[in-house]
Amino acid sequence: MHRKSDWPIVILASRSPRRKQLLEQAGVLFTIQSADIEEDFPDHLPATKVPEYIADNKAAAIAKKNPDSMVIAADTVVILEGRIIGKPKDEADAEAMLRALSGKKHEVVTGVVLQWKDKKMSFSEITEVYFHPLNEAQIQYYINHYQPFDKAGAYAIQEWIGLIGIEKIQGDYYNVMGLPVQSLMKALEKIFGSSYPLF
Repeated sequence: MHRKSDWPIVILASRSPRRKQLLEQAGVLFTIQSADIEEDFPDHLPATKVPEYIADNKAAAIAKKNPDSMVIAADTVVILEGRIIGKPKDEADAEAMLRALSGKKHEVVTGVVLQWKDKKMSFSEITEVYFHPLNEAQIQYYINHYQPFDKAGAYAIQEWIGLIGIEKIQGDYYNVMGLPVQSLMKALEKIFGSSYPLF
């Protein structure tokens, strides 16, 4: 694939290897720049709006340094009973998170922002995830073998825990991995039209 000179460079504002993998599999040509920002948000902001708010800040930071490029930014949170569960600080925190998710439904919300010059699109995708009850041996095995300390909610659906622990999901599987690819591709098509070299 070759990018025409009048098409913008696409920048993924993320260090996530999962987002990089998904965007590559979608056929998008891109580079990576990490937006090193504080992921703070207003206390009054509803939990489902937080990822889009943070993604917008990421996109703005990268777009400021790369005004001619298309920036794609995303942020993902796990929400259990209305409360955001972040990334675990340590093993004990990961254990507590998985115990809390065990046998319950939670939401995974990814906010996505696309910014290019004066054009900006943003959206959020919500997937419901239902966990089977997890026993202590399963929780310990997963943490010991997969070290899920860089993952929201202390798990990744594509790993062992997804195979044995998740009863069902309602919504986009790839959204749980960190990037709702179908919705993103539709957004790119709206901005660029069918001439954009996605494939």
